[in-house]
Formats: sequence, structure tokens, C-alpha cells
Amino acid sequence: MGDRRTGGGRSEQDLSWTRLGTIPDTPFRDCAYPLAIEVTVGIDIGTTSVKAIAADGDGNAVERARVPHGLLCRRPNELAHDAAEAWCDGVRAALAEVARDGHDIKGIQVAAMVPSLCAVGDDGRPISDGMLYGDARGAGGDPTKNPSESGELVRFLAWLVQEHPEAAGYWPAQGVANHALCGLGAIDTVTAMTTLPLFDFTGWDADVAADAGLTDVSRLPTIHPGTDPIGKVAAAGDALLGPGTIDAYGEQLVAGIEDVGDVLVILGSTLIVWAVTDDWVELPGVWTVPHTVPGRVLLGGPSNAGGLFVNWARKLVGGAEAEGSLMHAADPGRVPVWQPYLRGERVPFHDPDRRASLHDLDIGMTPGAAMRGVYEASGFAVRHILDLAGIECGRIIATGGGVQDPNWLAALADTTGLPVDRVAVPEGGALGAAYLARVTAGLEASSADAGRWAKISQRVEPNPTWETAVGERYERYRSLAG
Repeated sequence: MGDRRTGGGRSEQDLSWTRLGTIPDTPFRDCAYPLAIEVTVGIDIGTTSVKAIAADGDGNAVERARVPHGLLCRRPNELAHDAAEAWCDGVRAALAEVARDGHDIKGIQVAAMVPSLCAVGDDGRPISDGMLYGDARGAGGDPTKNPSESGELVRFLAWLVQEHPEAAGYWPAQGVANHALCGLGAIDTVTAMTTLPLFDFTGWDADVAADAGLTDVSRLPTIHPGTDPIGKVAAAGDALLGPGTIDAYGEQLVAGIEDVGDVLVILGSTLIVWAVTDDWVELPGVWTVPHTVPGRVLLGGPSNAGGLFVNWARKLVGGAEAEGSLMHAADPGRVPVWQPYLRGERVPFHDPDRRASLHDLDIGMTPGAAMRGVYEASGFAVRHILDLAGIECGRIIATGGGVQDPNWLAALADTTGLPVDRVAVPEGGALGAAYLARVTAGLEASSADAGRWAKISQRVEPNPTWETAVGERYERYRSLAG
């Protein structure tokens, strides 16, 4: 297809992504740029878009971009990307957008969700779907385990080897993106850890690969320490490229959650909850993982009550009309209760067969009341995880694209009874990757000081007039969930 131009000289491809501009508090927002600014770039392959941030040394977003892509949900338990669109083309387009003003890009890192996997051809371009966490093609094993223990990626591999035996390789999103940027299909050791038992802590386990049908582990990506350079990106002035990272790890690095009782809530397509404690405890239904801060532990995990549910429900109940009605909904006692399980639930139920439902409607309820119930269901999922974790929590630090929705933040505060601190840069996965890129470029000694990039732009307090009604609906939510 040719590069058909539209008004203003921009192509249809140009118009497929959205430039968001600099954040309000950046010191560069009104400046002309007489000299190039030294930046690093973080790119985050998300569920419904690729985000990119070009950040200066203080963590200000000098440039940012968002490149939307589709989500393949052709069957109830399918979750996949067109990997060529999202993991190759979207990554290149996002980088081109943040690099176009001539900044001096020193380093680049790509973050993505785990697990993910696709088959690639000789040119490193995907020839299959890019399968994502929870896709039925990776079903089996213990659903309560986190990605580093569940073996889901090994089952993805077995499916791909059977369906695409001719493939030149089988790579996760980070590997595909890195090849698109520098010609090397590589991943980092942190991402490799989520492929256990295929990764044996030193390299790929040939016996595990053979059990999945793969007899040549050289068709898997090369593995590199998380901040070591793996190549140069010609499209960004030969900036050094690191091997990548996990999106949630990037979010955690720059969110500033360090104290016991802090709670990180990522309001992305997937809702992710991590509560900070100093005791390693194993609790039913809840994941326990190490914190990046020595002596700290994270309890929580991912829920499907995030943006995939919120955006689907927004369309169902009337979109902008529902949002407008919500702004005028003043009756805390007249809100329905959702079970937000469009595609099952992860933590704490680990049940892919659960389905969504709506309860307690009456004829006088507005679309806004139904939408308030959607946001409350997301908050109830957070509260449920925190109740199971059993930690005395002091505040929520909210990040992800959902922090730009004031209704979601308000409901999160009301349903949990905790103040919600909104981060200044919502694209936390990309921002964390940009910090790691500084380490790759030799501008930082390690990731240990990434917390200095944590910035809060707003605090949302719980509304006491909603407390009693919301508490009653939470009990109803728990009763329905079983």
C-alpha cells in the first residue's frame, strides 16, 4: 500500500499514532530547543498500545508517544497481538515519534508484559500471533503460580513449534522489538526468569525445550544481563540498546513504593496490585515476589478488573453519555454491583472460566450509576487482594493510563478507604525502562537510585459520604464472588 498523504502532508500511517506532548510540570514545555537535550528512551509494549518516553536526567518526560494496536480476542479465552503490528511496527513508530525533535538519545530499553511469545521468520519478523498471558493456548499447569513458576511460556512454545515448525525462532515481545531496533533477537535475564523451567538460571534448558518439541535452543533469543548493551539503534543516532525488561518491573522502579504499607496499583489494561511488607509470607491466592528494595517483599498480583474491563463496560453503558451522567450522580446508595470477570480472573481466584455479571439494577438508575459501579468493581478487586494480604496499608500510589481518569481514581480511594497518590508520569513502564537505559548508556551506576524519578502530581482522598454504601456493596461483591 502506498504512502497516501492527507491534509497537512501527514500520511495515514502518521495518523495511526497519537502524540501526547510533554507533561504539564516539565521545565521544557515552553522552551525552544537551541541545543539537543541529552535523553534516554523507554518503550513499553502494552496490551492495547506501545508507549514511549524520552526522559531527561531528572525523569521529566521531554517527549512522549502512544501508538495504538489491536488485541486479538476472537474466542473467549484468547488474548494475543498481531505481533508484527505491535512488537515491530509499533515499537519503531513510537521511537520515531520521540526521536524526531533531534534530542541526543544516549540509550534505549524496551519493556513488555510477560509471558509473551511468537514465531518469527528468517528476517526476525513475526509469522504467528503474539500470544499473551492467559491465552488458552498456554493453558495447563497450576493457575495459582506467578509467571516465573507457572510454565505458561513453555506451553506457548509447544503450541508454536507444532503449528509453525518451519519458524526461524520463537521470541517474546522484548526479543522481537530488540531485533526490530538493532537486528538482534535478545532478552534480559529478568524476562528470562519468567520462562522457568525453560530457563535454568544460566541459559536455555535443552531437555525442557525438547519436551516442548524444540530440539535447537539457538532458535530461542539470546539472554543478556538486564542493562548490558546489546547493540546500537541506527534510527536513534546509534544510541545503545539494552536487552529490555518487564513492564511491571519498570513501573515499580520509578513509583516510589518503598515503605511498609505502601501499595502500588497499576491501572493498565491489566490491574496490578503490590503491597509492600517486610515479611516473606505465602498466602492462598496471592503472589509473593521480591521487592527491588533489600529487605522488602511485595504481596498481590494481577487482576482482570483493569482497563480491558473498564473500557469494554464504558462502551456498553454509553461511553461519553455515561461519563457525563456519572459526574452528576450524587446518590451513593443507588449503584449496581459488577462482577468484572470478562475473561476469568487471575489473583486471587485463578479461574479462567469466571464470567462478568451485573447485579442490583433498578429502573431509575442512570448510565452514570452503572459506570460508577464499573469503577467500584475495579476498586473492590484491589481491596480484596489487600484484605487477603493482611497488611496495614497507608496509601496507594497509582500509575498507568487509568490515572488520567478522575472517576477511576475517586472510586479507588472510596472503595479502599486509602488516599491515592497519582504519579506525574502515567507511562511508568516506559519511564522505568528509560531509567534502565541510563544505566545501559553509562549515565547511572545501577538501577538502585531509580526512586529519585518518582513524582506525585495529585492526592485523591476517600469521600466520607460514600463510605457506608460502598462498604455494603463490597460485601455484596465478595458474596457474589464466593
